[in-house]
Amino acid sequence: MIEIKNLYKKFGKLTVLDGLDLTINKGGIFAILGPNGSGKTTLIKSILGMVVPNKGEILLDTKSVLKKWDYRNNLNYLPQIANFPANLSVSELIAMVKNLRDKPSKEEELIQLFGLTPFLKKKLGNLSGGTKQKVNLVLTFMFDSDLIILDEPTTGLDPIALIYLKELINKEKEKGKTILITTHIMSLVDEIADEIVFLLDGKIYFKGSVAALKQQTKQAHLEHAIANLISKQYA
Repeated sequence: MIEIKNLYKKFGKLTVLDGLDLTINKGGIFAILGPNGSGKTTLIKSILGMVVPNKGEILLDTKSVLKKWDYRNNLNYLPQIANFPANLSVSELIAMVKNLRDKPSKEEELIQLFGLTPFLKKKLGNLSGGTKQKVNLVLTFMFDSDLIILDEPTTGLDPIALIYLKELINKEKEKGKTILITTHIMSLVDEIADEIVFLLDGKIYFKGSVAALKQQTKQAHLEHAIANLISKQYA
């Protein structure tokens, strides 16, 4: 599904991605993990075409996507921060996104799932952070796409909405979708991820299952396993 070869990205003198190689097979939930500054966001934005690498290749279904844009019609992206136009209502924003993307949508069932009906006529600038995140989730999941990228999807969600989100992610997985998640919530990773991709200083230091990482680090809890991985690299 996704093949990344020898990917380099610098911002000035700072090397953010350092010859990164990564293959992600089609279907499943993949958690992209690493401390702040590890290269997670740059990697995700490179896949999205929002960052152009200095060197390397990115292939989706064996086709290069560098400096191409049409492939993005077959992926869904949830940004970490829901920066919406404050003067639009929720329903106006959903209608605008539907007009921009020529694909069938299923926003009604998602609006019901996340309890957004009372907020449809409200201006986005007047909503709480958690409600904005629910709108963010509706916009992300209302189109049917093979690749779904979620950047910190749990931000601001109440416990019930979090349950619905996890159910939604697992339903997409059952349909054979490929889902990439970046998150600092290790309990979410432990619960739903099929594989972990752990980045540090722009390189991949681990790729495999949660169970394999725990076994490798001899740690029972994922947080401790990740901490062990980091401490060994900086020892």
